[in-house]
Amino acid sequence: MVAMQETSKTESSDEFIGADDYALERVPSGKREHWLKVAVQRFGQLSALSQFLLGAALGFGMTFWDSMLAIFLGTVILEVVAIMTGILGQREGLSTSMLARWTGFGRYGSSLISLVISLSLIGWFGVQSGVAADGLASFVPGVPTWVWAILMGLGVTAIVLYGFESMAWTAYITIPAFLGLAGWSIISELQKHDIGELVTQPAPGPVLTLAAGTTLVAGGFIVGMVITPDMTRFNRSAADVVKQTVVSVTIGEIGVALAGVLLAHALKTNDIINIVTSTSGFIGAIIIVAGTIKMNGWNLYGASLGIVSFMSTVFGKNVSRAKVTILIGLAGSLLAAAGILDYFIQFLTLLGVTFPPIAGIMVAEYYIVRTWRTLLSESAPRLPDQEPGWVIGTLIVWLIAVVIGATLPIGIPSLNSLLASIVLYVLAGKLGLIRALQVIPVENKQN
Repeated sequence: MVAMQETSKTESSDEFIGADDYALERVPSGKREHWLKVAVQRFGQLSALSQFLLGAALGFGMTFWDSMLAIFLGTVILEVVAIMTGILGQREGLSTSMLARWTGFGRYGSSLISLVISLSLIGWFGVQSGVAADGLASFVPGVPTWVWAILMGLGVTAIVLYGFESMAWTAYITIPAFLGLAGWSIISELQKHDIGELVTQPAPGPVLTLAAGTTLVAGGFIVGMVITPDMTRFNRSAADVVKQTVVSVTIGEIGVALAGVLLAHALKTNDIINIVTSTSGFIGAIIIVAGTIKMNGWNLYGASLGIVSFMSTVFGKNVSRAKVTILIGLAGSLLAAAGILDYFIQFLTLLGVTFPPIAGIMVAEYYIVRTWRTLLSESAPRLPDQEPGWVIGTLIVWLIAVVIGATLPIGIPSLNSLLASIVLYVLAGKLGLIRALQVIPVENKQN
């Protein structure tokens, strides 16, 4: 395995195009941040246009109270996943892709996880850029939607190049702008309607079941919850992880989604761009830009970390996170230009059963089975001197859990797949089925 070490001036010119942000090593204790700084970015992820889009999809197909129940249940699933995986990241100081090597998936399984996560995040990056492009094209009809998609994508890419610090400062600017303007437009529109009537009227569109609605909520941010270690590795304590999760996820997920539900009932549409433009006028353009920038940065950031880990494992190359960011930022922008937004609901449903088992397996391994827990924890602040290679039992558990989530006719699919992965992994661990086919030495030069 390629040596994992901090990039210095004499070793690389990458510092001139961005920051690698400890992509293949532990975040040093001296680089940890106050929880509020991390919480602002977590809140920025959730208080986004995609949450309006989700809320509008729920409100168009469900009554207000059914929508509220679906949002509550989905949010509980997300918070549990975020706290459990977030504490892993905080304790070990590692990104999700690196952490997965010693939490059940092994070197090669984690490379698969890294690739799957990265591809989904690139998809999300395209969805967010597509939402922004549709909105901006409605204000400036002379510029094609695909041009706006590429411009928005490349703008976010430029911010993500410089890593956590750059994204933090961007969030300080865009979050107040988004919340202030979006809040004003929502209140202005809802004042025209009887709230009592909105919360009691039937769904304006085709009926959506509670299970399907809950899965959309969980699927809408489950990738963000699974990659929580990418963010919480900068936290100082487990208590900080809990505080920032409860505050940011509860307010961001419930508040923004419920606003989308009410607006869908008021305007009888699930077209988020129509909602924003009809309630805000030109200010809607500012809302769209601010909402996209603060959310989409973390999609691209998480994808870049996953690709760096994948390249290190599969091809034995330490590639620059900044260079990877440029390449996948361009790819996500092209996806937006090609119209990935048209497949939003199908995309969320797939994520809603595929990703919860990843978190379930990592949590079950780290807290219960603990096959590699001692090896991982006692090596700090370095990486462990060895890592498992293929762990076939884990991949089988993941596959079975996904099938259970997708096919079980009762319950909530995302919750079914999450619980199934935990139960199956613990059972497999107790039966001695979670074993590495080989142990691989790690060339560890981290200080």
